[in-house]
This record gives sequence, C-alpha cells and structure tokens, in this order.
Amino acid sequence: MSMGLLDAFTALRRLWRRLAGWLHERMPKGLYARALLILILPIVLLQSAVAYVYMERHWEAITDRLSAAVARDVAAVADVYSSFPQDTGHDILSRIAGVDLNMQVTVLGKQALPAPTPKPFFSLLDHTLTRELTRHLTHPFWIDTTKGSNLVEIRVQLDDTTLQILTTRTQAYASNSHIFFIWTTVASVVILAIATSFLRNQIRPILRLARAAEEFGKGRDVAFSPRGAREVRQAGAAFVEMKRRGERAIEQRTTMLNGVSHDLRTIITRFKLSLALMAPSNEAAEMRKDVEEMEHMVEAYLAFARGDSGETPVKTDIGAILKDLQTDTQKLAIDARLALSGDPVVVARPAAIKRLLANLVGNAQRYGKRIDLTAINDGKTMTIHIDDNGPGIPVDRLEDAFRPFYRLDESRNQDHGNSGLGLAIARDIARTHGGDLTLARSELGGLRATVTLPV
Repeated sequence: MSMGLLDAFTALRRLWRRLAGWLHERMPKGLYARALLILILPIVLLQSAVAYVYMERHWEAITDRLSAAVARDVAAVADVYSSFPQDTGHDILSRIAGVDLNMQVTVLGKQALPAPTPKPFFSLLDHTLTRELTRHLTHPFWIDTTKGSNLVEIRVQLDDTTLQILTTRTQAYASNSHIFFIWTTVASVVILAIATSFLRNQIRPILRLARAAEEFGKGRDVAFSPRGAREVRQAGAAFVEMKRRGERAIEQRTTMLNGVSHDLRTIITRFKLSLALMAPSNEAAEMRKDVEEMEHMVEAYLAFARGDSGETPVKTDIGAILKDLQTDTQKLAIDARLALSGDPVVVARPAAIKRLLANLVGNAQRYGKRIDLTAINDGKTMTIHIDDNGPGIPVDRLEDAFRPFYRLDESRNQDHGNSGLGLAIARDIARTHGGDLTLARSELGGLRATVTLPV
C-alpha cells in the first residue's frame, strides 16, 4: 500500500513539474507583461467568482420568484374562467387579467395545443417557467419565450377551450441583470486602464536604467537621471555613482599612462640620440634594433593599458574601413576579397575599430596568401569575419592566443613586436564596444577571426 502511495505521489510530482514547465514556457518574460498579468488575473478571477455567485444565487432566485408569480397568475386566470361561466363576453376575465395582472388574455375556443418548440439550451426562463407552471397548473399548457423580443406566450388547454395569455418577459425573468455585468465590466476596464497607466510609469524608469547600463557597457554615454519609485531611484543613483567612479578611474589611469608614456619615450629618445652619436659598428646596429623593438613594445603595452578610451563613439562606416584594408592588402600582392551585407554603419569609436580590424588583417597578411573579408549586418549585430589560408592556430590553443604577453612559439605569433598583445588589444577593443572577438578554423584552411559589434 505504501509503495502504491509513493508511486502515485511520484507521478503527481512528475505531472506537476511538467505542467509547471509548460506554464513557464508560455508565461511572458518581460517585467511589464508579468506585472500586468499579476494585476489582471486577480480581477478576472474575482469578477468570475462574483458573476458565478450572482448567477447561481441572486439571478436564479429572482427568476424563480418571478416565474412562480406568473405561474400563479396564469392559474388564477384559468380559475376565473372556470368560476364565471356566466361571463360570456369575458369582460370580467379581461379586466382582471389586464388591470390586476398586466396580462392579455384571448379565448381561442377548443383547439389542440401547438407542437412544442425547440428550447434554447441555456434559457433559464424556459426551464424555470415550465417547472413553475407544472407546479401550479393541472391543465396542459404550452409556452413560447421566443415570441417577439419582450413577450412570453402561454396557452392553457381547458376542458372546453384554450386560453392564450401574453405577458412581458420582465414579469417572469430578471431581464435587467445584464446591467450588473455592464457595470462590473466597465469598472474593471477603468481600473485596468488606470493601473496600466501607473504601471507603465513605474516600468519606464527601469527601462531607462537598463538602456543607460547597456549603452555604458558599449562604451557610449547617454544622459541619465534617477527617476521612479524609491527603490528604482536608489538603483539608478547606485548606477550613476558606479559610472562616475569608473570614469574617474579611467581618467586617472589615462593621466598616469600619459605621464609614463612621456617618461619612457624621453628615455628611449635619449638612447636613440646616444646611438646616433656613436660611430657606426655592428654593436651599434644591434643596439638600434633593440631600441626600436623596445619602442614598439612600449607602444603596444601603453595601447593595451589605455584601451583607446578617450575617443567618442560616432557613426562609423565599417565597409569603408574594410575597403581601405583590402586595398592595402592587395598592394602587398595578397589576394584580398570583400563581401558586405546590410548597412555597414555602426556607432563605434572610429580609430579604435580601425586599429582592431587593421590588427587582425595585418596578422592575416603576415601568414596568409589569401584573405577574405566579410561584414554582415542583421539589424541587431554587425558580424565581421577575417579569414586567411595561413598555418592557423591549434584548436586547443585558440583561447590562449588572447592572453596578454602570451606568445605562440609554433605556427604564428600575435603581432610583429612579439609582445603577445595584438589579439588581447583587439578583443579588449571589441568588448569595450559591447561586442566580442573569437577565433576558429577558417574554411580557407587557416584562421578565422570573428568580430561582433552591436548595431
């Protein structure tokens, strides 16, 4: 028995998880949509419960009482007809029915009742009035609730005649109940409209904060001031403070690096001046080569640390940059092909993007005899592929190529100065724009560098 209960419990848990997963896939993902759902669901459930209780209790009870009253009136009309045979002109019957009971009575003479008419399945009046007439009448009867828009026809077959009784639907049916539904629906719509308006005003500051954070992550600066509820303003103020501290740290780092750059360049210039004054010799030539290499490495280190952060993002034509790089590559007698798809313009730092692409193309120039440049804009992301047919990089060492100061001793190095910073600088530039740089095997047999930038 316990094993059976355990199996049933396990099956219920599995069913519940499946149902929860199905609901999770179909639930809205946005905060605004979820908040609206949280707001609308209770109102819909409450209105449904109120409508059900009203229909089940109040409306049905009123209809029962009205139908019972009409049934009693019909029975009274039949009794009056039977009790006053001397009223040959039916004046008394017509006066009692018309004045006291608000009914119209017609004596049709002896005839059979019409065939039963189809009854609406959900007609509360048909079921209730039929039940009450059965309780109060001993004679056969026939009713038609579809006669006109506001009339109910009842025929009662007596021993010597058939009575036709016309009455209004409002006497037997709570016909004004729709007003309740109209008022509740209008009230719900007004409440939802007001709540939606207030909710939109609360969601808008969150969306502005998200947009400001996204733009800041892409290296773009947008005007932002905390607004909205207290918690949202606190989050906005924290973001503004974080942004200010980050910008101040970048500014301090840039200032420090400018000073270091000036000092190092001064020393290197002294070295070059001293070497220029020395007599020509093999030792002096080697020292000049070392100084030039040192100068290239220092520039690479400073560029990596600086990150080209002082440039302002503007609309940049990626296609024009790639065309210039294609022309430069062809001048080196290297086969270079270019393919553009979509709008080639993105918001970026022009000098930084040109440095990024030139770094990757220059790396391909050193190791390949053919280079394919491809730029695809799908409306959300600009994807740039740079393929070459060089020796490539082992798959298990593709990610190591981005490590600063890391050198690939086999097939290819990252940059000419062997500082191990070429690809690290390129990826850093891509990520400061909110994108990324990845490496993979190329269809040409060499290396494929893929740059993604947000549009």
